[in-house]
Amino acid sequence: MPFIDMPLEELEAYAPARSEPNDFDAFWHSTLAAVRQHPLAAAFAPVDAGLRTLDVFDVTFAGWAGQPVKGWFLVPRGAAEPLPCVVQYIGYGGGRAFPINWIDWPSLGYAHFVMDTRGQGSAWLGGHTPDPDGSDPSYPGFMTRGVLDPQTYYYRRVFSDAVRAVEAARGHPLVDPRRVVAHGVSQGGGITLAVAGLAPDLIAAALPDVPFLCHYRRAMRLVDTMPYTEITRYLKIHRDRVAAVFNTLSYFDGVNFAARAAAPALFSVGLMDDICPPSTVYAAYNNYRGPKQIEVYEFNNHEGGATHQRLRQVEFLRELGK
Repeated sequence: MPFIDMPLEELEAYAPARSEPNDFDAFWHSTLAAVRQHPLAAAFAPVDAGLRTLDVFDVTFAGWAGQPVKGWFLVPRGAAEPLPCVVQYIGYGGGRAFPINWIDWPSLGYAHFVMDTRGQGSAWLGGHTPDPDGSDPSYPGFMTRGVLDPQTYYYRRVFSDAVRAVEAARGHPLVDPRRVVAHGVSQGGGITLAVAGLAPDLIAAALPDVPFLCHYRRAMRLVDTMPYTEITRYLKIHRDRVAAVFNTLSYFDGVNFAARAAAPALFSVGLMDDICPPSTVYAAYNNYRGPKQIEVYEFNNHEGGATHQRLRQVEFLRELGK
């Protein structure tokens, strides 16, 4: 895959003007206030997952509209004192799958809270959380579900779930609430940015890897890969709804959440990424308000740094004392 975007020196300076609705903060304040009217009701049921060095819990908590959201919670076996905790969000189409899929962070000594993504989990990792809310006609996938109105858009529910996941993790006795980290790759990276912007007082660090859900219009003009192409193909049919769609997406753009984030962040970007183009990552990175660093993988596509990035994340958190 060749380079598809700007040279690195231009990316490093790329900070586009944000397309942000006037009521962005009011919209999200009222959204989270409504979600928090429902008891969190976080339940952690111990399960035998066959992992000899880890204790595993099957998690259920109340997300959007009080609807149940599943997850996993893993800690080093026999942990007795509060631990730093990584709250992880999953890439597009994936679900929480099995506990054995998530052994790296708890093996490194962290508590690890993995949030299932509502409605997803049939593309690569199985999921267990339905999305009961319906939608007008949409393109197959999740990017255009309810996209004509920010009140009904799919990611309003997902981002609300994600904030509640942090709250559920912080409430567990084996979690040090001062050392909770939001993390995810691709879609998970976009959700991480949303949480960093929506709940800056609840997390101590953010680790968005090759984040999706950023700078939508540029992404759609640069690449013809999924999932951004779901929106392109929807608008190819619904020619009269371009303005409405981009108005909705402006409430869910990682660039706008980044501008509200405060926690120290470590990003990653692949300069040959044809799924989340580098300029869309840098648009969020250069607008990120808190302390920040970025790891650049010059010859990598959407896989980014993979294990190299995980090792860098561990180093980053240790430098922060997390």
